[in-house]
Amino acid sequence: MNVYEFNTQSFIIKIWTEEAANRFQRVVWRGQITHVASGERRYLTDLDQITPFVSKFLREMGVEPGRFGRVRRWLNSTKRKTGF
Repeated sequence: MNVYEFNTQSFIIKIWTEEAANRFQRVVWRGQITHVASGERRYLTDLDQITPFVSKFLREMGVEPGRFGRVRRWLNSTKRKTGF
């Protein structure tokens, strides 16, 4: 595994709509997010549910989500190590 792959997390996000029972009901959307490496999956009813799921894997990489400065420092240190 090269350094880039080691410092990368991949996710698949699927979004779909569920047909309303009748024409007076609103169409409802659903989704799921899957972490590719582990196969761990969560079902979604709100886009805000994506961030906590992804954050778990970022923390495992040593990145504190929600702290842009820390993320930027981590990205910069990764660039120095990899030469990208």
